[in-house]
Amino acid sequence: MSEAFYLPRGEGRYLPTEHTAGPWSPDSQHFGPPSALLVRELESIPAAREMLLGRVTVEILGPAPLTELTVRAGLERPGRSVELLSAELAAGGRVVAKASGWRFATSDTTEVAEGSAAPLAPVEDCPPADWPATWNDGYLKAMEWREISGRVTDPGPAAVWARQRVPLVDGEKPSPLQRLFTVADSGNGTSNRLDMREWLFINAELTVHVHREPVGEWIGLDADTVLGPQGLGTATSRLHDTTGQVGTGAQALLVRARPDGRPAAGQSRS
Repeated sequence: MSEAFYLPRGEGRYLPTEHTAGPWSPDSQHFGPPSALLVRELESIPAAREMLLGRVTVEILGPAPLTELTVRAGLERPGRSVELLSAELAAGGRVVAKASGWRFATSDTTEVAEGSAAPLAPVEDCPPADWPATWNDGYLKAMEWREISGRVTDPGPAAVWARQRVPLVDGEKPSPLQRLFTVADSGNGTSNRLDMREWLFINAELTVHVHREPVGEWIGLDADTVLGPQGLGTATSRLHDTTGQVGTGAQALLVRARPDGRPAAGQSRS
């Protein structure tokens, strides 16, 4: 698999490949690659000193089609120690997602670093994940998946390892945070608690807090979902590399029974 998630077209334009297609519809992207593309744009904004994105929120305004996308970003609030950045992703003149990111000046706090979750089980000890034959390959096949605990096809909490088989943008090596965001939007799917044939659980956003950049290709996702009694839910993920926790992700969910009780294309924007 030599192709990437996106082919650059110049002037902030990118053509999605079939590798971005989500499991529910071949016409809509899984929002992992678009989230990473937005982070790539945020990272491209020049900084006057060494800085790192510490929080990024992606607001999902609609499905991202497999047509040409335009990405742009800017500095909303400059600062010596903390800066606010923004980016947006558009398709056919329609904005499908926006991102905001707080960028912090870095310093050496190694001596006081603590509180991270214990490392996940080693990748080599985890079996490959299986997917139902009815799910579209696209994004799922463009990633390598290993199951740590639970099963992504069964209801309940689960933990997985994932790494990209293809670059984010053709001809480029993805940055550590781009790798992280390519996986982070999979939290609600990994830890679903409902029968997908009968229920929708659509995430309208993704928020990731980072306390260090991941190292290596593998990203761990230790996810759980809480469902409330009024049609709302939250999927929360502890994000890891092979040495330990690197951050935390969360997704706000719309939870709703399917009107026909049958699977439908576009089950999730993810």
